[in-house]
Amino acid sequence: DNRRTIILRSNVLLSQGYNPTGVNAEIKTYLDRFQGAAPGVTIKQTGEGEQQAETFQFLMKAMVIALMIILFILVIQFNSISKSVIILTEIIFSIIGVFLGFAFTGMDISIAMTGLGIVGLAGIVVKNGILVIEFADELRGRGLKTREAVIQAGKTRIIPVMLTALAAIFGLIPLGIGFNINFVSLFEHLDPQIWFGGDSASFWKPLAWTIIFGLISAFFMTLVIVPAMYLIAERLRRPMRRMFGGKWISLLGIPPLSIIFLFCMIAVAIRHGFDKRRRRRKLGDSANRAFVGSWF
Repeated sequence: DNRRTIILRSNVLLSQGYNPTGVNAEIKTYLDRFQGAAPGVTIKQTGEGEQQAETFQFLMKAMVIALMIILFILVIQFNSISKSVIILTEIIFSIIGVFLGFAFTGMDISIAMTGLGIVGLAGIVVKNGILVIEFADELRGRGLKTREAVIQAGKTRIIPVMLTALAAIFGLIPLGIGFNINFVSLFEHLDPQIWFGGDSASFWKPLAWTIIFGLISAFFMTLVIVPAMYLIAERLRRPMRRMFGGKWISLLGIPPLSIIFLFCMIAVAIRHGFDKRRRRRKLGDSANRAFVGSWF
């Protein structure tokens, strides 16, 4: 835009315990409080800070799309928005468990890998709630009362839920601690040359521990929060059925969600059209066609 610019660069001293995310956050705090800029002078963070902002925006879009798809599939399976929302609450509590785990251990959070781990975690933890709610519905169909069905479903499904969580956790621990084996020397000289750490370990470590912390939190939430919310939802269903009749139940199933999903798709398509025109106007004829048409 033919304006004078002054660029300040700095390297992050990783060896002294600093990390780019924390440094960028601290710089942003100072910039927000800075009042000494002359008229017409703007200050903008670029470099890794700008990349982190773009990555966070992309991951938020991916998370919303993933949640919408998961919700739509769950409603088709259960024909109930209430049960689907109960299952999706596991994702929220698992994310809380992720940040609590990082806070207790003092690990650094990587926006890219932690965000990617949360998106992957969303598709993993929902299976716990599906196992409990589906079996509770089956027991109620056999004649058990709602409270008894929920308690029995929790007792019966605790072992499968625990085993699947432990299998994933133990599978990710070597990645989280940076466990390395030289397979070439192992097969040639029977010397595995085991070591811990390395550049790849620091890169994948946030992803592994994000999923581990989330699975631990989701396991306990499956035993407490999901059965409690299921019982509350079913108790609220009975007075509403007596008050409005059985037709109100259709308002909690597939028809309204299909309408909402359709409106969301239309809104996303309109927003995508505005983004395409904005990118084309900003970049001109030199714009990359794939970038201009990208949904992200």
